[in-house]
Amino acid sequence: MNHEYDPGYGLEPFRALCAEHPDESIYPRDAFRVEWGPIFHRGRLDGSARLLVIGQDPAAHESVLRRILVGEAGQRAQGFLARLGITRSYVMINTFLYSVYGQKGGEAHKADTGIIAYRNRWIDALVLNRSIEAVVTFGGLAADAWKKWKSTPNGKTVSLPLAEMLHPTFPESASGSNTTKLAQNTKRLLANWNQGLELLHAAIQHPDETKDVVPYGEAFQPGDLSEIPEFDVPAGIPPWMRGLEAWAARTGLTPAEKRRTITITIPSS
Repeated sequence: MNHEYDPGYGLEPFRALCAEHPDESIYPRDAFRVEWGPIFHRGRLDGSARLLVIGQDPAAHESVLRRILVGEAGQRAQGFLARLGITRSYVMINTFLYSVYGQKGGEAHKADTGIIAYRNRWIDALVLNRSIEAVVTFGGLAADAWKKWKSTPNGKTVSLPLAEMLHPTFPESASGSNTTKLAQNTKRLLANWNQGLELLHAAIQHPDETKDVVPYGEAFQPGDLSEIPEFDVPAGIPPWMRGLEAWAARTGLTPAEKRRTITITIPSS
């Protein structure tokens, strides 16, 4: 059986971008989990991507798998792309290379010049003289990241349709343990995503598959989530790490213990 895995960062300018990534002198330790290392992207780096996706920051699953948007948020995003007929021709980066530590860490550092300058180098590499036809931002920090790049000299030369969308885990993060709020916020997110579907369906001229727009309902259904493709992950990753069951969680009795501990449990299935 042949397996197709992500080829990594051997080509320029991505090889240099990885070699020159910022450390805790740019990402302060009190606001980011720098000890887990930088996590750069997911998707095509060969110029074939038609859609640029900007997320926010990596979580527990991403810290292990070394690609962004691979947990539940990534599975919801993957399902969204499938509705557009974009099954392969995408590339994803995050607003921040490192996982945010604390509720205000991202907001407090969204204007840091070192963080912005390095991220703009990635956007330059992915957008300038490439095949990107549209952009999706998931969450307010991601939308801000794109706007900051658009204000640069390079950004001002580019005009791309933009879908500013709620983050895939907005319902849970905005609802706490209140099930009524969770249902309301899920409905709000999916209405927002339906608007994004319409905009992007019209903007993307070269999808991987031609599909009619099928809007979401008022709640996520099992088929609305998609597994992460094998060709998006490093060689040798087992299938359950790409699957729909959660397998990584930060654990511990104190914030310090949770910061340094990720517990991995292979799904029983």
